[in-house]
Amino acid sequence: MFKKLIPTDMKFFEMFSNAAKILQDGAQIMSDMVAAGGPSIVTSAAKLERLEHDADVLTHEILIRLDKSFITPIDREDIHHLTLALDDCMDYMEAVTERMTLYGLTEITPPMKGLVEVIFKQVEELNKVIPVIAQLKYEKIIPHCIEINRLENLGDKIAREAVADLFKGDKNPLDVMKWRDIYDNLETATDKCEHVAGIIEGIVLKHG
Repeated sequence: MFKKLIPTDMKFFEMFSNAAKILQDGAQIMSDMVAAGGPSIVTSAAKLERLEHDADVLTHEILIRLDKSFITPIDREDIHHLTLALDDCMDYMEAVTERMTLYGLTEITPPMKGLVEVIFKQVEELNKVIPVIAQLKYEKIIPHCIEINRLENLGDKIAREAVADLFKGDKNPLDVMKWRDIYDNLETATDKCEHVAGIIEGIVLKHG
């Protein structure tokens, strides 16, 4: 009864939506990069670095708000976990272009295109589901979570086949190491998007 008499801080849901929009901007930059080809990698890396900084600032703001909030709309642990999971998605997306510039890679391979497309679609789904978390309606949320999971499975398949192909033929060992790192980071980004969906699903099951 006491908790119901005290207004909860609903600003968290707006901040989650802002985090999802930053991810959407990042996924768009990656999609544009693979479409444009090698010359756009350095520019894209700089843009993603700025977005990653924006995501870090927002993450910090959410956690400060959480620390100062007396009553929260959902469990404090769920807010904390979802905040960090969204930030992880951005971190791994940015890591891809950072490593490509560090390694001097200018090629956009078919598996990379496939994995970026998977991430782009996952982020689209996140931007559909996160704005409706506050409603805590299972039927509005779970279909998006299922689709994100399906896309993650597709990303796993693309990454496994890409890594297997790296060890076929007579390839430069250094190139193999570089591209394996790129594929690993892309695949991890798909995992992190799925992790966000899993947290959201758990929130709805708990509170819905």
